[in-house]
Amino acid sequence: MHLRKRKLAAACALVSMAGPVMAQAEAPLAELDDERTVRVSGHYDNAVGTSDAASQGVITSELIVNRPALRTAELLEFVPGLIVTQHSGDGKANQYFLRGFNLDHGTDFATYVDGMPVNMRTHAHGQGYTDLNFLIPELVQRIDYKKGPYFASEGDFASAGSARIRLGDKLAQGQASVSLGQHGYLRGVVADSFDAMQGTLLYGLEINRNNGPWDSPERVRKYSAVLRYSQGSADNGYSITGMAYKNSWNATDQVPLRAVQSGLIGRYGALDASDGGDSARYSLSYALRQRHDNRLFEFDAYLIRSSLDLASNFTYFLADPDLGDQFQQSERRTVAGLNASESWQTELAGMAMRNKLGVQARFDRLAPVGLYNTVERVHQSTVREDRVRESSMGLYGESTLQWQPWLRSVAGLRYDAYRFNVASSIDGNSGKADDHIFSPKLSLIFGPWSKTELFANYGKGFHSNDARGTTQTRLPDGGESVPVTPLVGTRGMELGARTEWLPGLQSSLALWRLDVDSELLFVGDAGETEPSRASRRHGLEWNNHYIATPWLLFDLDLAASRSRYTENDPAGNFIPGAIDKVASFGVTVTDQGPWSGAFQLRYFGPRPLTEDNSVRSSSTTLAYARLAYQFNRKTRLSFDIFNLFDKRASDIDYFYASRLPGEAPGGVEDRHFHPVEPRSVRLTLMHAF
Repeated sequence: MHLRKRKLAAACALVSMAGPVMAQAEAPLAELDDERTVRVSGHYDNAVGTSDAASQGVITSELIVNRPALRTAELLEFVPGLIVTQHSGDGKANQYFLRGFNLDHGTDFATYVDGMPVNMRTHAHGQGYTDLNFLIPELVQRIDYKKGPYFASEGDFASAGSARIRLGDKLAQGQASVSLGQHGYLRGVVADSFDAMQGTLLYGLEINRNNGPWDSPERVRKYSAVLRYSQGSADNGYSITGMAYKNSWNATDQVPLRAVQSGLIGRYGALDASDGGDSARYSLSYALRQRHDNRLFEFDAYLIRSSLDLASNFTYFLADPDLGDQFQQSERRTVAGLNASESWQTELAGMAMRNKLGVQARFDRLAPVGLYNTVERVHQSTVREDRVRESSMGLYGESTLQWQPWLRSVAGLRYDAYRFNVASSIDGNSGKADDHIFSPKLSLIFGPWSKTELFANYGKGFHSNDARGTTQTRLPDGGESVPVTPLVGTRGMELGARTEWLPGLQSSLALWRLDVDSELLFVGDAGETEPSRASRRHGLEWNNHYIATPWLLFDLDLAASRSRYTENDPAGNFIPGAIDKVASFGVTVTDQGPWSGAFQLRYFGPRPLTEDNSVRSSSTTLAYARLAYQFNRKTRLSFDIFNLFDKRASDIDYFYASRLPGEAPGGVEDRHFHPVEPRSVRLTLMHAF
């Protein structure tokens, strides 16, 4: 397909008809003239000619608005094949699963909001920690997702995939909503935009309260705010955005199965009712787009200030039989960064060509990041406390060449350099380290023929490790340690196809493989991860999005994968927590008089919990449903049901040793689980103004 033909196809599905945000479509790089996008209806923009891989796509605001979500981060569950769960309180980052990974809190899946990275490196709780609780979903315009390390613009944490969440600059109309639910659930949102100083001023406010079904009430106290000023258009304009978020909560973490079976606690009980935390995030960002003739310049700059105090107890009385094993992870972080790129269109030997050069820079300052022994959140002793400065720069280039009307190539190269500076409270752990890595990328796109195109993708990527590990020579207990590799390489490949042969259906199939030089493994007694052996994953994904009629939409996504360590060990070669099967089915009904509705079914397959596969988790199947009634053009009432069939299943499972009161000093190896929440309902009244 010629670039100019691709331009029109790619522009077709970027704007939602039903979402609250007036979407501003980001034109493909080939679109360097004055043509504008058109409006279509649909949940996804996965049309032929819109992407460079079968597993790449766009989620529109229509899906976000019409489908119920139990938690904010479940926005990412609209990415086909991705599972979002929780093993603790709702102020903490969620757990993510994709392509055979237990991504923990975000490692190997990169997430951005308007160019700002959400993944926190060298984090107090986990590498790549991705906390999306600061988002106000009503302001999300679209989500651009990619899978695999095939894209030059994607760097750290993006080996399994990435999602770029974009907020709108303007609302079609102001809105206020209030939601009430069981277990003390209360949520209020107000948002609007209006003309100001030759531009647009947008604001959004959210307040949330929730106790949850837990025997120890969660007592969520959440506040979020967004203020954005924008001027110009999507092609030529800028925006300045301020965001603020604060949250406090009590947590019911995963609990041992034996404690529930013995009657020591109930299914929704806690063994340490003082677990919980406080978090905050404040940011200021600037975004600029300038288009001149056949060139496009993009620039983002951001400043983020965040904090976290998180108290957890995963092993109870294993380490300290008298006071218990509760510990607190704390950090105070400042992040500054920028992204800049220049794109232009030219010709090479008469063939249309697009080029892009970019730079990404980021600096993290943690002062401090610490681990402390606590009792009921009161400090007893310091395990370690570090002050960290971590800086990185990524340079990338990418060229798209139209060899034939049926053949397009995308070749890219990325270079990343990191520097770590650690000042530790433990002698021998202070120091400096640096590392760099090259990541070549190549994609071939064939077609389309009969509204069908084929893809072949290859790329190298990486994830960074915790800065403290790069200089660590001594453990907190005095034992010796070996510094970890700062940057861990990955290699991925994919064969795919996408078709629109059947009218109304967008269908894609991807066969993929990903190799990781060093796996990150969950350590139960510390509640953290540590580097482990190299691994290989491969699998198959089949995604289908069908608009049967303008008022009836279906989504069906199926994924299967196999994950193994590639270095043999007598302990076994299975990767604990690695997901192998995912299925999602959704139906959305709109515009049936005043009525509309949605149904979503999600299957989360069983996983190995030990390296020898002798202990496995059960599968989890959950259904959500929504029924909505539109009183008039401005007022709507919606009724959401979560866990529709009231399944007694696990959000997540682990297998490790813990000790309950009265048990032997070595503790007991057991399955530890966090239950899914029982069936619950929420009622939302929304009024536009």
